[in-house]
Amino acid sequence: MEAMNDDLAALSARIDRTNELLQRMLAEVAKTPSTHAIFVDAGYLYAAAGRLVAGTEDRRAFDLDAEGLIDALIDTARTIFADSRLLRVYWYDGARRRIHTAEQQSIAELPDVKVRLGNLNSNNQQKGVDSLIRSDLESLARHRAISDAALLGGDEDLVSAVEAAQGYGARVHLWGIEAPEGRNQAEPLLWEVDSQRTFDLDFFKPYVSRRAAPAYETTTGRPTREDVRFVGAQIAAKWLAARGRDTLVELLPGHPYLPGSVDQDLLVEAEGLLQYSLRGQADLRRALRDGFWDHLQTQY
Repeated sequence: MEAMNDDLAALSARIDRTNELLQRMLAEVAKTPSTHAIFVDAGYLYAAAGRLVAGTEDRRAFDLDAEGLIDALIDTARTIFADSRLLRVYWYDGARRRIHTAEQQSIAELPDVKVRLGNLNSNNQQKGVDSLIRSDLESLARHRAISDAALLGGDEDLVSAVEAAQGYGARVHLWGIEAPEGRNQAEPLLWEVDSQRTFDLDFFKPYVSRRAAPAYETTTGRPTREDVRFVGAQIAAKWLAARGRDTLVELLPGHPYLPGSVDQDLLVEAEGLLQYSLRGQADLRRALRDGFWDHLQTQY
């Protein structure tokens, strides 16, 4: 009898120890911030945004300010997932023999962006992109690397990717682009996701433009990074004087990102001062922001 009581006491002690360990683990999990990632099907993006803004799905007929758009998507995600941190933006596109184009290379060089390439066949159709999205979504969800996934796409083949991620506990939020007529996202995909959001014409207008004559006549050639950095600091000083310190101090917690509308204002004003278009010039755009932030941070 005494031996039985000893065994029960030992078992009770082990149960208490297990419960204590579980409580510690749950407390640590509660302190771990949620993480989200953005998955962009570039084929869908170019086709839907091009048709909405430029009236064509032909990539050769319009320019996409991918850097500005990615920043706007990050800014949107930060608002939606307020208590979550960004893992990165995954950008899926096609390329012949999976060799980066110059545009894809410039996107790949952006901070917090990972470019993943499928193949592009002779008919300019993407192959293997959906499987890349599924692989990444499933892997990140399985390893608890993300709790939420924002998926910008519309293909029905993405349903399996959504199901795979949800099977490991991640929530998948479908982002779409307004269609001038009808719908540009598959209904089965809309049924499967946890939430939906559609971006309208006004959201994309700053980032898509038909190719035409250059916006500015360049007589002095391409400015240097230092020239552009100086202009960024100049604009920050001007805005501080005109808009007030309280307005700009609200931007500091978002460093190194600027809200989409602020970033667009900075770009437009800088292009006017430089008399040079910075669209598609990723290195100069970064220099512009660096100059802006450098001056702003010296004031606080």
